[in-house]
Amino acid sequence: MEKIAEELSKIKAFVFDWDGVFNNGTKSAGQGSGFSEADAMGLNMLRFNQWRLNGKAPLIFILTGANNQTALEFAKREHLHAVFMQFLNKRDALLKICNDFNIEGSEMAFVFDDILDIGASELCRLAFCANRGASPMFRQFLIKNKACCYITGHEGGNHAVREITELLIGLTGEYETTIKKRIAWDEDYRQYLAERNSVVTLMESGTRE
Repeated sequence: MEKIAEELSKIKAFVFDWDGVFNNGTKSAGQGSGFSEADAMGLNMLRFNQWRLNGKAPLIFILTGANNQTALEFAKREHLHAVFMQFLNKRDALLKICNDFNIEGSEMAFVFDDILDIGASELCRLAFCANRGASPMFRQFLIKNKACCYITGHEGGNHAVREITELLIGLTGEYETTIKKRIAWDEDYRQYLAERNSVVTLMESGTRE
């Protein structure tokens, strides 16, 4: 935990996979997978926490191999910086984020859930995996190969994002202050919210073959 806290101070961007992270990964024809409001609140509080500590909010991206309109609508509602959809090779998407937003992989944290995400996670300073009870061998692979710094206790369909955001806010030592300021809707939170809401979400599309 001490190491994660130390590295967190160097993070300028958080990248979230969608399927299996904000949900359990279940999809049906013509329908995108959804999200929970508990995860949305956690993400907002993490951004506010980092805004207070660093003087500006971190960049936030969603990365998905699918064409998921729910993910795009969520990103627009929450004023995330960009959604990268239909990138089968997620490493390519991470490199595009670095190029387009002038940041380094060493300044990013990545939240993922499965095998196809490892190539991208290797580029980032911090990597967090949403747990899946049905993948015990993959969990052991992650641990053996030190492929992430934290595996959640909760699965993607049960608020793994909220668990990660609570952890990270807590590691800053500012959890109670962050929450109390949100409850009070004080001047700090109102200023943060105005800046957050000025973000126009971009959409980048790869080529899914």
